[in-house]
Amino acid sequence: MALKATICKANLQVADMDRSYYADHALTIARHPSETDERMMARILAFALNAHERLEFGKGLSEQDEPDLWQKDLTGLVEHWIEVGQPDDKRLLRACGRAGRVSVYAYGNRADLWWKPIAGKVERAKNLVVWRVPAPAVEALGKLAGRSMQLQCTVQEGQVYFSGEKETVQLELARLSLRDEG
Repeated sequence: MALKATICKANLQVADMDRSYYADHALTIARHPSETDERMMARILAFALNAHERLEFGKGLSEQDEPDLWQKDLTGLVEHWIEVGQPDDKRLLRACGRAGRVSVYAYGNRADLWWKPIAGKVERAKNLVVWRVPAPAVEALGKLAGRSMQLQCTVQEGQVYFSGEKETVQLELARLSLRDEG
């Protein structure tokens, strides 16, 4: 019998001064049985950094044709496709063909090693932006994980402050791709 997803809930307050976006989001996260705390929290971080009223979690690990997060317009067209981790170049190019904008949040100690060989393969994708989330920050975010979470994310001048009930993680993303953000 296959294991079922674990349902986690998060109340997320976003104060993104760089985008002038301020809102509260009640999130329900289906955590795949193979997903680590770090990956789940990286998905929540990606949500916070791109928060929008129509941004939602996709099936990600469970469905090959869906991203970790996506934002659709009112007609159902994909405006923003967001991947967390280290997807292959074919998946990224397919996403770039389906969405107006594609963002990748690569994390872990091997993010640079993943990016170098595929950078040339995806350079023609004008709507792709790739970010590296520092490995120590993702490890610290993993410690904030729980079945029920109260989280705050503040973004100011590229600095990200992500807080749980007892701890705050400060991080700054490094841009791996050379494209202008859309």
